[in-house]
Amino acid sequence: MSRSTPLRGVHERLGATLTDFAGWQMPLRYGSESAEHNAVRTAAGLFDLSHMGEIFVTGPQAGETLDHALVGHLSILAPGRARYTMIVDEDGGILDDLIVYRLDEDRYMVVANASNYAVVARELAARSEGYDARVTDRSDEYALVAVQGPRAAEILRGLTDADVDGLKYYAILPGVVAGAPALIARTGYTGEDGFELFVLNEHAVPLWDALGEAGRGLGLVPAGLSARDTLRLEAGMPLYGNELTSSATPFDAGLGRVVRFDKPGDFVGRSALERAAQNGSTRRLVGLVARGRRVPRHGYPVTREGAVVGEVTSGAPSQSLGKPIAMAYVTEDALREGGLAVDIRGSHEPVDVVDLPFYRRSK
Repeated sequence: MSRSTPLRGVHERLGATLTDFAGWQMPLRYGSESAEHNAVRTAAGLFDLSHMGEIFVTGPQAGETLDHALVGHLSILAPGRARYTMIVDEDGGILDDLIVYRLDEDRYMVVANASNYAVVARELAARSEGYDARVTDRSDEYALVAVQGPRAAEILRGLTDADVDGLKYYAILPGVVAGAPALIARTGYTGEDGFELFVLNEHAVPLWDALGEAGRGLGLVPAGLSARDTLRLEAGMPLYGNELTSSATPFDAGLGRVVRFDKPGDFVGRSALERAAQNGSTRRLVGLVARGRRVPRHGYPVTREGAVVGEVTSGAPSQSLGKPIAMAYVTEDALREGGLAVDIRGSHEPVDVVDLPFYRRSK
């Protein structure tokens, strides 16, 4: 049976189409997903992300625990800052991609994907053995509301005394928003400026309503998972289960930069990732832009001269580019040779390989 976030009643009141996502009933769209997408690019969107997981790692050796458990070097992260990282298995396969926030000297918050946070919490607890640190899964206590878009700071500014304008990208601070104690992070998954607000469940509805009221004259609209998916795709951001899986290493996904071999001590998956870095990958995650109007979708084969040389991981019409776009794993040999197509129901539609991301916001 699907779970519901504290905001389900709000979504129903707004007429959202609900769908099951990772075991949660989540808003797919409230009306037009293209309108929601464009609102985030031009003004702002309001998202319910309360299905995400919040796992706290605390204690004198919290940083060292995360250095051992994850691929990044988290013990050198300054308090109030965040870092994108991953947790892998002993073979280097990705178990989840994460954002880790250092809240203070001996307190970190690990934010995991909805489908994986139980696994992440369990792995962190096991990997913390022998360290003076405590792992606490508080996912059931927290709601997460995001406001994303070029007018996000303008909307949030009137609801808090916190210095949201001074908050840097990938930084976090405690504050009060619309009367609710919150952790305010300048992070997001849309390619736009924005904020993610972590509050206890009982504050979720008042916070959502206050943000909606503050953004009423500024173009803010509620936005669902469909818009979030096309926004992150344009921004070249991977999705676990599509671009990232346990059969892929960070190097396969073009994210080898998150692996820090220079940190002291061993970490889970290090030997396998050192081999992956040394040997290189036979495939690479790339961006594809269709020359025609047909849309490459998840699971469609990438071909060259009729032979399968890869697979689409995500695809959608791009509102910003006006063309269908996709991410795909393609063999290095095929990328060197060129002339790629995507098999869309028996028709081999030509595509161009492009650098990611497809879209960059103006500064």
